[in-house]
Amino acid sequence: MSSAPDAAGTPEAPPADPPPRRVTTLVVLTLAVVALDLVTKIVMVSWLRDGERVPLVGDLVSFTLIRNPGAAFSLATGMTWVLTLVALAVVIGIARFARRLRSRGWAVALGLVLGGALGNLVDRFFRGPGPLQGHVVDFVSVGWFPVFNVADSAITVGGVLLVLLALLGRDLDGSRTGGEGQ
Repeated sequence: MSSAPDAAGTPEAPPADPPPRRVTTLVVLTLAVVALDLVTKIVMVSWLRDGERVPLVGDLVSFTLIRNPGAAFSLATGMTWVLTLVALAVVIGIARFARRLRSRGWAVALGLVLGGALGNLVDRFFRGPGPLQGHVVDFVSVGWFPVFNVADSAITVGGVLLVLLALLGRDLDGSRTGGEGQ
């Protein structure tokens, strides 16, 4: 099939089909992160007492059970309900972006962030001291770094990937800044 020539007389390439939607990738990864986060928290809460530390690699890596009323690094401890609303806004925002999602990289990054946000939201809603005030279960301690969980790790890795994709000029729709395809 021949294409019509453009203004310079060279044939235009036929329009390429857009990449497939990546909502399935986003949903599957989100569900995997939420499930892994919930299972690990259930195991740790049943195995350890609050504040208990179990060394894994000397003093470098250990399991240490804490219940975090704040954000990452125990910031904003008196603002649990605000953190819950922010996490809900993130979930809603990602859900809105999902219909335009055609980039595998963005699907993975947003799936990690969404899964992590939902994992910690489950704690905020269903753990004590009550709905919208629940404390997030953290249990991984590495060196001097604050104690964290699977959801926190997913959010961090997803956030780094989002920054990388933006720096590389990748867009949600699978295109690159400058008009090139993925």
